[in-house]
Amino acid sequence: MCSTKFNLKFFSVISALLITVSGTISATPLFDSGIPASWNCTGNCGASGANGVVSLAPGGGSQYGWVSTSQGVSGQGLSGIGGTTGSVLRSVLFSANASDNLQFQFNYVTSDGSGYADYAWARLLDAASNQIAILFTARTKPSGTIVPGDGMPLPTATLTPPSVPIIPGAPVWSPLGSSSGTCYASGCGYTGWIQSDYAIAAAGNYYLEFGAVNWSDTIYQSGLAFDGVTVGGVIIGGGGSIPEPATLMLMGLGLAGMGMARRHKV
Repeated sequence: MCSTKFNLKFFSVISALLITVSGTISATPLFDSGIPASWNCTGNCGASGANGVVSLAPGGGSQYGWVSTSQGVSGQGLSGIGGTTGSVLRSVLFSANASDNLQFQFNYVTSDGSGYADYAWARLLDAASNQIAILFTARTKPSGTIVPGDGMPLPTATLTPPSVPIIPGAPVWSPLGSSSGTCYASGCGYTGWIQSDYAIAAAGNYYLEFGAVNWSDTIYQSGLAFDGVTVGGVIIGGGGSIPEPATLMLMGLGLAGMGMARRHKV
């Protein structure tokens, strides 16, 4: 009888710990502590709280991630589209099941315009870095629709709203570097936050990539903010999806519990 009561009490405590640990780990917003060390940046990437024209993402954390053409490097444009200098951020390799929803929010910001068609994108890659899907594109234009990007591959994700013009003006945003608060000509501004939803077609391992690139010159910078990155409702984190460390911890607690139960029985 005593052994039964002990086991029930012990496993009630363990269950509470599991729920607490699991909830704490999975609820941590992705960029609140900066760009995860396991993500790979080429060029200029970072994380920021509300800054200038870019507010926090609705439902996001206390910081969002960003890439900028300011201090970018050459050769970062999409194949077949071109570009000069820019930056690319690629996630850690993560696993997903068929029909899992890959979701995030993004906000394109540009100080360029009048034919200098800087652009940004997100795409899904397989484990060998082959492109699976273009999730969205954004491109500077003097007027009209900025998302999807003019002359860019059509996005395969569902965008909400499906298309947006620019919110005009000289955008103040520190990731633009010395171009913050400047405007070359008609077309500069920002899009505001847009949501992207994409149903993973097949179970597998994937990378998520964000990029921004200058078009035909290297001045008057552009950039991309993003947040709320989840797959199947789980935040993509360092070293795999966020619950993985929690799972290891829970396994350890479970093994410890089994050992304690055996010792008590003896």
